[in-house]
Amino acid sequence: MFLKPRRRRRTLIWPWIAAGIAVAVLGVGQLPGPVSSVIAAPETAAPAPGAEAAEGSALALLETLDVKGRAPRTGYEREQFGQRWKDIDRNGCDTRNDVLARDLTAIVRSGPCTVLSGSLADPYTGQAIAFQRGQGTSEQVQIDHVVALSDAWQKGAQQLAPEVRERFANDPLNLLAVDGPANQSKGDGDAATWLPPHKPTRCAYVARQVSVKAAYGLWVTRAEHDAIAGILSTCPEQPALR
Repeated sequence: MFLKPRRRRRTLIWPWIAAGIAVAVLGVGQLPGPVSSVIAAPETAAPAPGAEAAEGSALALLETLDVKGRAPRTGYEREQFGQRWKDIDRNGCDTRNDVLARDLTAIVRSGPCTVLSGSLADPYTGQAIAFQRGQGTSEQVQIDHVVALSDAWQKGAQQLAPEVRERFANDPLNLLAVDGPANQSKGDGDAATWLPPHKPTRCAYVARQVSVKAAYGLWVTRAEHDAIAGILSTCPEQPALR
């Protein structure tokens, strides 16, 4: 009598392999070391697109300025910018009194030019300042070079002709009547190092700086450019000044 040979029992390995893969996939977040950290790392959010610059805006004009490093301050003297408060428009009044008359309200004059008193809505602090001409009071309201002369010297003004530098220093576009202490705290800082404490006027302030630098062919540093762009991105339609 012959016995039938016993069949070998087949081991079904595919279910076990599939189960192993499933376990590996489900548990991969628990793996130690770099593999786990790479797989589990969250996606980095894409940066928000920048504000679009409107035609004629300060933001659009900013992009026309050269971006360079600051040149040495060597050779800078206030006298490099000519006569102080010259009657640049030849209206018979010096530039300081012209700016006071432009920026103050309720002014009282002595003669056709000299501003004796008035009220300033200060763009740097947002405070109302009563101006009174005289020793110990005149300095409460000062005339600021929005683009400081020293800053201009280090960003292209060295190459300007002396008469152009004098016009720059007396150009009403670059001048504002402001709070004296705020002006002193600014010094010769640019937008990367100083901005008006009164935030609502920052757009107009940097727009004026951009307009002045464009008018005289001056450049900005990378830090200055980025600081100005950051401000103007909140007000992309802020107009450039002419």
